[in-house]
Formats: sequence, C-alpha cells, structure tokens
Amino acid sequence: MNKRQLAAAETKQKIVKSALELFKKTGFYNINVEDITRFAGVSKGSFYTYFKRKEDVVLEITRAPFNQISTEIENMKNTGIAEKLSHYFKRFMECVEYSGIHICRQWTRDMLDPSNAPEDKDLKKYFYDLNMLNTILNNAIDKGELKKETPTKVLSQIIICELYGMMTVWCMSDGKFEPLDNTEEFCKIQLNAIFKPYLNRKEKK
Repeated sequence: MNKRQLAAAETKQKIVKSALELFKKTGFYNINVEDITRFAGVSKGSFYTYFKRKEDVVLEITRAPFNQISTEIENMKNTGIAEKLSHYFKRFMECVEYSGIHICRQWTRDMLDPSNAPEDKDLKKYFYDLNMLNTILNNAIDKGELKKETPTKVLSQIIICELYGMMTVWCMSDGKFEPLDNTEEFCKIQLNAIFKPYLNRKEKK
C-alpha cells in the first residue's frame, strides 16, 4: 500500500470511528453527515468519497470486525467445529454490543426494510454473514470435521436466525436483554445438539 492509499484508508477509518462514537452517544437519527465530518476533522467531500449516506457508515461498522473473526477461526487449528462456532457466536455478539444499541437498531431497520439496504446483494449484511457461516461449515467438511452430506446452507440459516433474533430482542427490550449472556447459553444447550448428527466419529464426544 503506497502513501496515498494509506492516507485514504486512514481518512476512511477516521470517519467510521467518529461516526460510531457519535451514534453511540447521541443516536443515529440525531446525527447528520456534517456532524460526523466536523467531529472527524475532515471535509464533507472526503465523506462522500467513501460513503453515499450515513447509513452506509453503519454497514461499514457492522461488517468491519468480522474480517478479524474470520481470521481468528482460521487460526484455530486444533479445535472442533462446535468450539469454532461458539467462538463465532460470542465474538459476533461482542461486536454487536460494542457498536451499541443505536447501531443495532439502524442495522435491523435496514434489514427489515430492503429499500434502505444496499442494492448490491454482496454488500447486504445478511448475505455477508450467511456466506461467512457457510464458508466455515464447508471448511469443516473439507477438514473431515463434518460429514459430506451436512446441509450447510440450512444450518447457516438456522444459526443466523438465532443470532439475528437475539439482536432484535435486544433492541425491543431497550437493552434489558443481554445478547452475550444468552449466546453462551445457546452454545451450551443447542449448538452441540444441532451439529451432533453431522459430526464425524472422531469429532464426537
């Protein structure tokens, strides 16, 4: 990455961090693009170089941490698929809670109203998360952790429904529901049961 590219990446990251801080403090609807650029110390032109609207910053906030999660799972060399998915669940909810309930509400709104979401299917958070989970499960098949006939698409959808359900309840309860705590319970009670029929013998306990 050359100096120009590095500077551009730093400017974009500054915008994202500033927007996240403002959204967490004040709420999504009380902040506009000018507030974000003033807080970040950049011009409005710089903002529109990277984003068309403030909703697009939310998309960046909700996607960015998951590249790190994917890397973490790839580095879990001697760990079974249940442990990897438990890690994914917990890190997913850590990212959600860190971003704050205002970001979660706006992201949920975008998902429930497709007219607010990006037109490009690959940019939509739902498909991004679904593809990541499907990749994790297919990698587990390639490594012999799961049977070849494992219905990866169906299982990915089941997991996404559970995660998104927890996020929605968190928003509806005004933060009284604790997603991270309930994620741990889900992993203990349901995750092993869901995958037990598809584990190869060496993975079963």
